[in-house]
Amino acid sequence: MTTYKTESHLRSLIKGISWRVVATSDTILVVLLVTCLSGHCSLENAIKIGSIEFVFKFFVYYVHERVWQLILVNKAVTQKQTLQKTTSWRLIATTMTFLISGSVLNAFDEIALYIALTELFTKFALYYLHERLWLKLPLGRIRQFFFGKKR
Repeated sequence: MTTYKTESHLRSLIKGISWRVVATSDTILVVLLVTCLSGHCSLENAIKIGSIEFVFKFFVYYVHERVWQLILVNKAVTQKQTLQKTTSWRLIATTMTFLISGSVLNAFDEIALYIALTELFTKFALYYLHERLWLKLPLGRIRQFFFGKKR
């Protein structure tokens, strides 16, 4: 178990960027897979959905991260708590995926739903692993990397 200490805003931002790179790559691949399987393959739409998600979800992710910062501070973070955090993020993010996909594809139909549902499963695993990996990175290392010394 890792004890969750106060996290800097910089760390939350860097963590958000690293997550969005992983998540956006997954989104683009999922959109391509689902649209190609449905006979409406479009790299342009996949990139458009991924790009819109990157921007909007980055800000929502940051707020989610800071709220969980308040919930977990000075507590030992268990796998169960990581699963709870993962579940709360997936509810928010999957809803956003459905809305963004439906908007870009001009239809809130089964294709947008399949994109959101597929992503629900792929991103659940990816997000959980991302969270556990970030718990292993000591807080001061981010500050040392950018500022050369611990503050």
